[in-house]
Amino acid sequence: MSKSNKVLKIAFPAVGEMFLYMMVWVIDTMFVGNYGGKIAVSAVGFSSEIVYTAVNIFIAVGISVGITTTVANSMGANKKDEAENYLSQGFLLGTIIAFIISCIFGFFPHTILKVFGAKGDVLYYGAKFLRVVSVGTFFNMLCNMLNAGLRGTGNTVIPFAVSVIINIITIALDDILIFGKLGAKEFGIVGSAIATSTSYFAGFIFLLVYYIKFSKFKLKFDFMKEFKKKYISKLVNLSVPSGSQEGAFSISRLVTLSFIMHMGETAFSANQITTTIESVSFMPGWGFGVAATALVGQRIGAKDFKNAREYAYISMIYGTLLMCFCSILFLLIPRQLITIFIKEADTIKLGTACLMIASIEQPFMGVSMVLGGALKGAGDTKTPFLISLISSWIIRIPLMYLVIYVWKLPVQYVWVVTSIQWAFDGVAMIITFKHKSKKWGQ
Repeated sequence: MSKSNKVLKIAFPAVGEMFLYMMVWVIDTMFVGNYGGKIAVSAVGFSSEIVYTAVNIFIAVGISVGITTTVANSMGANKKDEAENYLSQGFLLGTIIAFIISCIFGFFPHTILKVFGAKGDVLYYGAKFLRVVSVGTFFNMLCNMLNAGLRGTGNTVIPFAVSVIINIITIALDDILIFGKLGAKEFGIVGSAIATSTSYFAGFIFLLVYYIKFSKFKLKFDFMKEFKKKYISKLVNLSVPSGSQEGAFSISRLVTLSFIMHMGETAFSANQITTTIESVSFMPGWGFGVAATALVGQRIGAKDFKNAREYAYISMIYGTLLMCFCSILFLLIPRQLITIFIKEADTIKLGTACLMIASIEQPFMGVSMVLGGALKGAGDTKTPFLISLISSWIIRIPLMYLVIYVWKLPVQYVWVVTSIQWAFDGVAMIITFKHKSKKWGQ
């Protein structure tokens, strides 16, 4: 099989998987927007941002990246037992972290939302949503870690199948529970949270059954009876910088959201819908980043450094081209995309302008996400963290403050700032990757 075909074989199911996971968020936003307008969109959108920030920092881009990298390296070196140890130990550590995070969301939703600047109806409805969705958040994190183990072996088909199950359940239950159809009670925003939680629980059960009954690569409960320093130490060393990278980016986004809330409900709603639509465009970058992590990790484990570099560049080219296609859509049909989520004219006008500006950052984002994934596959999680730290906190936050509080510009300029941020991020990543990858094997 050619290198391009190997990349596509792993990347396309991963793109599909992430697309469908983001569709859970998109579908929730769409349903609640049609149910309760911009206040409902703001409440669910803001709460979801906080949830996904925590999930990404600690699990999805934290422990899960450590699991994928260590499993890929071990499988590349033909050490299956070692790979299963890394998965099992990572899952044990991650489950404890996931439980703590979910409890914090479930017991202190008002406090969390207030810290990030929510108030009024956004605070009231957001807290109701957050309290219920905390249950689903726990199972979401468990699914993420189990999927990470499979990705490390190059299996992205089963994680994709799980995302299909989650979406089918979410769509069906959202329609029934939010609006009170088929004799069910009308739960409104809370119905969205119930639907999401139920779907992630079902996805977790599917994955658990697959690992126990069908997978040749196992989650071994015997390996989870105690923490093993050898495995935990390497997982933590990889996961902490990776999670910190996501933290630098996502926390800066939350700070920005608290800034934007001062611009009013219309501006915040337009920004949130644009963010939701753009989240779909992340998928090619994320999917080919997964392929780069798995394939580079396996080749590094096998000491095949030349092919590791080639896999990284092939993944980058495919991922960036697909994100350029998203740029074209944002320029050609921005209004049509915004009106899927909301019908209020003032929000549509603002959102359309924001989405057109967001088209600029797509190719830079693709380069950054894919090459960042390649570096992680090689065991380098510190470099992506440092680049993200600079772009998020030295470039993004100061410029956002100037745009919103000093110059008092409209919300469209928020997206000019994010385009500048991603342009720096993408250029810095490709320069750094060229330098770092030349040293592999030395």
